[in-house]
Amino acid sequence: MGVSSLPSLVSLSLKDLLQGNEEKRTSSHGCLWSKVLAAQAKKQKLTKRRILMKRRGGSRRGSNGIQRRVRTLKRLIPNSDSMELDGLFRETANYILSLQTRVRVMQVMVKVLTGSDE
Repeated sequence: MGVSSLPSLVSLSLKDLLQGNEEKRTSSHGCLWSKVLAAQAKKQKLTKRRILMKRRGGSRRGSNGIQRRVRTLKRLIPNSDSMELDGLFRETANYILSLQTRVRVMQVMVKVLTGSDE
C-alpha cells in the first residue's frame, strides 16, 4: 500500500461515515462512533441543564448578591458606611478619579526623581 492510496482510503471512510453506510453502523467503528456521539449529546445536555440551574438560582438569590456587593463596595470606599446607594455610587466615582490622579502624580514624581525624559 503506497502513500498515494492513503488519502483515498481516508476519504472513503469519511464518506462512509457521513453517508451512514449500514456496514459501518454494524461494525465496531460504527458502534464506537455512535457511543462518542451519544456521550457528546449527554455532555451538552448536562451543560445546558447546569446553565439553566445557574440562571434560576441566580434570580432567586439576586438581591442577596447585590446586597453583598454593596457591602463590599462600602468597605472599599472610605467614609461610606452611612451612605445611600446613589451617594455611594457618586462617592465611588470620585474615589476612582482621586486614585487615578494620585497615580499620575506619582508617575510624574518618579520621572522627575529618576531623571528620565520619556
